Amino acid sequence: MKMFWQLAAGLCMFQSSPSTAELTPAEQTIAATVDAEFERSVSLLERLVNQNSGTRNVEGNRAVMAMLRPEFEELGFTVEIIDQSEVDRAGHFFARHEGTPGTTRMLLIGHTDTVFEPDSPFQSFERDGDRAIGPGVVDNKGGVAIMIAALRAMHAAGTLEGANIVVALSGDEEDFGEPAELSRRDLRQAGEWADVALDFESLVIMDGQDMGTIARRSSNAWQVTATGNDGHSSRIFSETAGDGAIYELVRIISRFRQELPEPNLTFNVGLITGGATAELDAQGVRATATGKTNIIPPIAIARGDFRTLSAEQTQRVRERMEAIVADHAPVTDATITFDEGYPSMAPTDGNRALFERMQAVNTDLGLAPMGLLDPALRGAADISFVADLTDGIAGLGANGSRTHAPGETMDLSVIPRQASRAAILMSRLSAESYPED
Repeated sequence: MKMFWQLAAGLCMFQSSPSTAELTPAEQTIAATVDAEFERSVSLLERLVNQNSGTRNVEGNRAVMAMLRPEFEELGFTVEIIDQSEVDRAGHFFARHEGTPGTTRMLLIGHTDTVFEPDSPFQSFERDGDRAIGPGVVDNKGGVAIMIAALRAMHAAGTLEGANIVVALSGDEEDFGEPAELSRRDLRQAGEWADVALDFESLVIMDGQDMGTIARRSSNAWQVTATGNDGHSSRIFSETAGDGAIYELVRIISRFRQELPEPNLTFNVGLITGGATAELDAQGVRATATGKTNIIPPIAIARGDFRTLSAEQTQRVRERMEAIVADHAPVTDATITFDEGYPSMAPTDGNRALFERMQAVNTDLGLAPMGLLDPALRGAADISFVADLTDGIAGLGANGSRTHAPGETMDLSVIPRQASRAAILMSRLSAESYPED
């Protein structure tokens, strides 16, 4: 992994340097441009939101990408739409800007898709003063609008010219195409190129304080299938009939609850079924079963997830779950399988140092210091796919409420400070060289 911020002494020198005690003229231009173009940013957001781009809406996502192309090309980016038909997804929007050789290489991450498919009744943008309501207005079209506002401000100030930037907007962040080695291949390659990754997913505000994100937990799915002998219920627990599949499944889930807990780990049972017959649909989200009170059930199935803070923790938890499942009750059997999920973004020293750089920007902008968000309060995101390759920070996007639900609402007043802090941070990084691996 590239450790962009290696020397604490260098960090302290940066924080105490008189030259960073206030905004430079270029940085003043950045802040002024963001403020002046506020309505332009909101107008772009409205156009993006009014185009449905649910993850499965291939044409809708491509339409959003078509809207974004001129925004980036106007700033000197070369745009590429990366086909993802091999995993049945709309594709990815990549924009590249070549700057001064030897300076910080920055990967900006976001996505065009939302959880609201074309059949959702929640489809259009509405504005009420500093509130905007619409599908994906926070997650992640507000973040994309903030990213563009920051880049436009850098362009106006002249700091974009020397910046080495790759913008990666996936078309399937909410439900990535499988296998991930294909759908996240290009993002991983960009992570290998980058020195830092900046994620424009949503900003969290707690008790009035903006929170920075240097860690996100993984998202892993599991399924346990328990089997046993069927027969008349009067023979339950006998040597020949055994405990039956449902008792075996309950035993496993109970042991998960008793034996798995540890810091930064959560695990959930989201769906359970069992009986004389039981099965799940192809997506694993619907169950059907039959059974009678006097029949010992021969099959039971449970699906759930677990979330961890590191790859090591993920592996450790998987091994413990497998061991519990393998310890069968009499005359039963059980198996556990794991689906592909999002990896974790561990809280590394490099991420912490990058966060301190952003704190310095906050100081110079006259903004209150940010807090560090507990990773248990964030879901997984695309930045996690490059977290093992480069230092990163998340939460540079929009803020609001009811994310992923009808009535999703964005606080438009966050645009100026989010775009200004991102633009100034990127401008400062783009003027610096980075250490070799």
